[in-house]
Amino acid sequence: MTAATTPVAAPASTPTTRFRGDIQGLRAVAVGLVLLYHAGAPFLPGGFIGVDVFFVISGFLITGLIVREVERTGRLSLRRFYARRAKRLLPATAVVFVTVAALSLLFLPVTRWRDIAGDIAASAVYLVNWRLADRSVDYLAAESAASPLQHFWSLAVEEQFYIVWPLLIVALFWRWRGGNASRRLLLGLLVIAVPSFLWSVHLTTANPGAAYFVTTTRLWEMAVGALLAVVVVHTDRLTRTARTVLGWAGLAAIGYAALTFDAATTFPGASALVPTLGAAAVLLAGSGDGRGELRPLTAAPMQHVGAWSYSLYLWHWPLIVVATAVWGTDGTLPLTTGLLVVTASLVPAWLTYRFVERPFHRSPRFGVPWRAGVLGVVCVAVGLASAGGLAVAAQRATVPTDAQAPGAAVLGDDPAAASEPVDELTSITPALADAPDDVSEMYADGCHQDQLSAEVVSCVYGDAESDTVVALVGDSHAAHWQPALEMLADEHGWRLETYTKSACLFAGVVVWDMNRETPYESCAQWQEDVLDQLVEQRPELVVASSSGTYRVAGDGGPLTREESFEPVSEAMAERWGALEDAGIDVLTIADTPWWGTDVPECVAAHQDDLGACAVSREDAVARSGSPLHHAAAEMTPDAAIVDLTEYVCPGETCVPVVGGVLTHSDSHHLTATYVRSLAPRLEEALTPLVR
Repeated sequence: MTAATTPVAAPASTPTTRFRGDIQGLRAVAVGLVLLYHAGAPFLPGGFIGVDVFFVISGFLITGLIVREVERTGRLSLRRFYARRAKRLLPATAVVFVTVAALSLLFLPVTRWRDIAGDIAASAVYLVNWRLADRSVDYLAAESAASPLQHFWSLAVEEQFYIVWPLLIVALFWRWRGGNASRRLLLGLLVIAVPSFLWSVHLTTANPGAAYFVTTTRLWEMAVGALLAVVVVHTDRLTRTARTVLGWAGLAAIGYAALTFDAATTFPGASALVPTLGAAAVLLAGSGDGRGELRPLTAAPMQHVGAWSYSLYLWHWPLIVVATAVWGTDGTLPLTTGLLVVTASLVPAWLTYRFVERPFHRSPRFGVPWRAGVLGVVCVAVGLASAGGLAVAAQRATVPTDAQAPGAAVLGDDPAAASEPVDELTSITPALADAPDDVSEMYADGCHQDQLSAEVVSCVYGDAESDTVVALVGDSHAAHWQPALEMLADEHGWRLETYTKSACLFAGVVVWDMNRETPYESCAQWQEDVLDQLVEQRPELVVASSSGTYRVAGDGGPLTREESFEPVSEAMAERWGALEDAGIDVLTIADTPWWGTDVPECVAAHQDDLGACAVSREDAVARSGSPLHHAAAEMTPDAAIVDLTEYVCPGETCVPVVGGVLTHSDSHHLTATYVRSLAPRLEEALTPLVR
């Protein structure tokens, strides 16, 4: 007998099959919180917890369906279970995938098409949450604009739960036949819930970016709803008053989380207990004969919004992302515009619900499992085809490139006199679609340490057997010099060793981790270990560079950037001095100008008027770490400094394209292509110091 028809002993009793208007209303609450949060409503800084409410509802309803099928038939048909999910969920997503690809082509810059294509493909197979988790620890992706399919992470988590949980049920009943079915279900759920919750608490502290998206930290929330579906038969013992109090307390917990949680809240972890248990309390209150249902949740408007909640969730976020690209300022929408956009999302949501979601869900033709399976495959294929089409468009819709473009070489010895600002783009290197990935190969080689680990990671470039060692040390703004230094190492027979870590400068000071809102302890440990390693290995020259956004960790939080300037520059000087005392020469590369906006995206949007992307050199330098480096160099007379600002911004106004080459891969990192064109200028500073 196949797993799809494995007989199981029916539980003693199951949840009622009556329509639960309060659940529909709770869906409306959940989607309303998410929509208002994404619209930028300042009074709901924790509106993101609406997703957690959805998780509990999903666990409750799916497990209820499973329990009722077991009670009715004595078995669980996996084929029918998955067929119901496919025809209920996949047709609407296919429509969204096609629309997102079209909107991207029409309104979003070509620099984003390739990433969005990857997101569509990952969403089509419900794995996008893992893709986003990887991106959350990618320092270079930290400033990337939000994907129009970023919200699919929660749908991916739910679908992965839908796959695992029924299989676990079948395994439980296959392994232990007879006995109390409810106890087995509870055992299976506890096996999921307890480790998932403990892992969530741990990972939320250790790696909050990834913890938010990965399935393993969220399974316990759906398991709470599932546990409730199994034990709900015991709610008959509660009085109507007790249920009513329980329901309002649960709704108050959801409201409390939405009103008080914010981006600084450690989440999910233990904090997610508040909305999760709140949602469970509301569901428990309305179970049984429904005497505890909260009447506001059963009101007609709440029923309509709840019925459309899935389609509303699908549509609102892509429209917000597109609207932000068209009308936003600094990556955000004005509140009024955001509210108008989420209101407008009611139109495609209703159309999708009326003509796609409900017809396929209720269609008797697709009630046959194999037909529903074919439908699911077609819908996934539509998503993958949309991704493929967008990726091909990204490859073709680029300005011609010129492999021989001189870049900084066109500037000669007098950059200000030689620079001729380009107003209209006829060719560009790298291609705009490739620009975000035109970075140091250190990232692909695994040579750049992330923000989580303090382990010193080093890679070797140039002549690995050479006795002449040059060490590159610092953060990502040091790493972006690696392509030029590798060229020089190959040419002169040097051994180039790299020691870089995301958002961590080479200085003896504890800085603030702005992502986690804590002192950056792994950076502090890394700084000390790198110093010890350099002193022990004694390279010929240490090349240091860094960003200028660092803020010193104070007793109650970070100091301001202005307050941090002196202690950071002094700590840099002290660290360089320690190397000089050990007989190691130091050369610092002054940080290059910060644009303040995403350069490739701006160029893509203004190919006929590049002047729209120009910025003041004075402002760009002030945003950078250059002032810090010059201040530290003055305190360390033996340390040399090279400042290539005039070769990145040749005039008083910085232009994004010099000598046919795009200068920046984002708002503040240089492209690897442009860095290579700066190699001769670095050579002038390095060769006198490397013996």
